[in-house]
Amino acid sequence: MKPLAVRCRSLIKRYGDNIAVNAIDLDVEQGQCFGLLGPNGAGKTTTVEMLEGLHPVDGGSLELFGHSWGDGHDHNMRQRYGAQLQATELADKLKVREVLRLFRSFYDQGHSVPELIEMVDLGEFQEQYFHTLSGGQKQRVAIACALAGAPELLFLDEPTTGLDPRARQRLWAIIENFRESGGTVMLTTHYMEEAAKLCDRIAIMDHGKIIDEGTPRSLVDSLGLVQFVEFETQQTIDLPRLTALAEVESVEQRGLTYRLRIGRDLNALRVVLVDLDQQRVVPVGLSTHQATLDDVFMERTGRALLGPTQTGQGAQASVPRATELAP
Repeated sequence: MKPLAVRCRSLIKRYGDNIAVNAIDLDVEQGQCFGLLGPNGAGKTTTVEMLEGLHPVDGGSLELFGHSWGDGHDHNMRQRYGAQLQATELADKLKVREVLRLFRSFYDQGHSVPELIEMVDLGEFQEQYFHTLSGGQKQRVAIACALAGAPELLFLDEPTTGLDPRARQRLWAIIENFRESGGTVMLTTHYMEEAAKLCDRIAIMDHGKIIDEGTPRSLVDSLGLVQFVEFETQQTIDLPRLTALAEVESVEQRGLTYRLRIGRDLNALRVVLVDLDQQRVVPVGLSTHQATLDDVFMERTGRALLGPTQTGQGAQASVPRATELAP
């Protein structure tokens, strides 16, 4: 096993009577991209902000590179990580180049401003004021700020939320380049595609708890050789008859929507369609897909991951300030 960049044991965070993080264990190896996957309000941001030293721990323990906050190594710990928080707001009259110069001044050593601009491909925007940039450009500036001290560990909290597909792909490339250079990444996201593409290991988090953990492939394979069939119908289905089919593992009904878990082969799908036809049921909007991380989450929790425009109860946005991020 490689040395650990992050280690948590029974980590707890409370806000009044609400337990935002409920006794979680995490091990993140150096050189690994580790993802916290879950809906808004799951406790992902709170976990990361405790790791960053922005919130005190209410129970359990955490370590970055073998040290805990308050044990006399805080300055060194802050020098070794970079953070892109969930929302970034900077002074309106700061230009991109000036923003990067400011954040570079927080670190004893690191990348030069021209190097940072090249790393995130912002050369043509370096003289623009931050508030005039697009969402994707602002996120690239935020990641450049996180890279200013040439960190060993990069915290990325929902880095692509609200971005269009092209901007998301650009940010993914920056993250992958950091990984290829030997860096460690801890990423929070509710995009299953993002987690599957970037992460070596994933912890699925919900209601403050880790409900499953593994590689993206192992988590998906834990569901078995299955596929999912979804459709709507206003007609009555004989559910006992449908679930009695050998090819059908389970059937979920939510209003007019049905979700079937069946064997991963064409014959299983054919058997289901034949049975529906015999029942004189016309499936509307029928779709099939092999198992994904979203299916894993639904299997473990009984509900799907929230979409990017939805907000779970208790979700919080963090606004980075120079005083918070300065080592």
